[in-house]
Amino acid sequence: MRVHSLAKYLLLVGFITFLVNAFLKTGYFDSKNNDKQTPITADLFKVISPSTYRFILNQPAACEQNPDLVLLVPVAPGDSESRNAVRGTWGKRDVVPNKKIIKLFFIGVLEGEQNDKVNDGLTRENLLHGDIILMDFLDSYHNLTVKTMMMMSWIANYCRSASYVMKIDADIFLNIYYLINFLPFPPKANFITGSVINDGAPRRNAKSKWYLSEEVYPDSTFPPYLSGAGYVFTTDLAAKISLAPSRYVRPIPMEDVYVGLCLKKVGVRPVYGRSMFWLRNLFEVRHLPYDRCAFAKLIIVTDFPPAELLRTWSDFEKEHDAC
Repeated sequence: MRVHSLAKYLLLVGFITFLVNAFLKTGYFDSKNNDKQTPITADLFKVISPSTYRFILNQPAACEQNPDLVLLVPVAPGDSESRNAVRGTWGKRDVVPNKKIIKLFFIGVLEGEQNDKVNDGLTRENLLHGDIILMDFLDSYHNLTVKTMMMMSWIANYCRSASYVMKIDADIFLNIYYLINFLPFPPKANFITGSVINDGAPRRNAKSKWYLSEEVYPDSTFPPYLSGAGYVFTTDLAAKISLAPSRYVRPIPMEDVYVGLCLKKVGVRPVYGRSMFWLRNLFEVRHLPYDRCAFAKLIIVTDFPPAELLRTWSDFEKEHDAC
């Protein structure tokens, strides 16, 4: 009888061990029942770890003058048109008097024969402007999470003296004047703001661009996260996002949701970027027809191709303070 009971006990232990290992392979426990997370596998951590990748071009001295704001712009390797549009608009030097603002473009590499040619062009471009950070991860849509974590790691290693950082896409109209006045100085710790999505959920349709299987992400909802079009955070958060959570949060090919998962892990809730006047949304993640005085009361508006951004900015820069 004792032998029979022991056999059943060992069988039960083996079954429980199998279930635990199955959860460990996903990098998650079901957060509906247990909010604790286990370390992701070594292979997954290698994908997201800064030590996996090397710099081809770097700007280690960019923050020596303790900037008030660092604009980090992820952009495709061959998209020099967008980079030049940013340089000629909200990313130009000394755009706001008495505030030190720098912008840097974060770029990965391409596959195949075109990579060497593009990298040579980026090297020449960087000699003129000194604003390109090029790393050897593959630059692709599904690697935006890797690119974002490399940006966070770069801030944590080279730019802790900055007050604020903004991750912003290149096709965005940024009202840099409003943003600087909106941000509190001196900065508060653990502050991150933008357009907050509170009701996000994974897409289970395999045909969807944003498909996530239950094996990769078992939960039915996302924690609050910020639209990846543009969000602003205090520099201290970069290290917290890039170091501790990346060892425990399984990477997914949705960089904005991934940052939200990391924020949840460190206990930071994103703040919705609104004005006090009628609680107006300041981070418009949609395209709006240009209206100078309407844009003067916003921080970002999305979907501005280079030519439209340059054309809009030439008017806005001269007259925005007349509204």
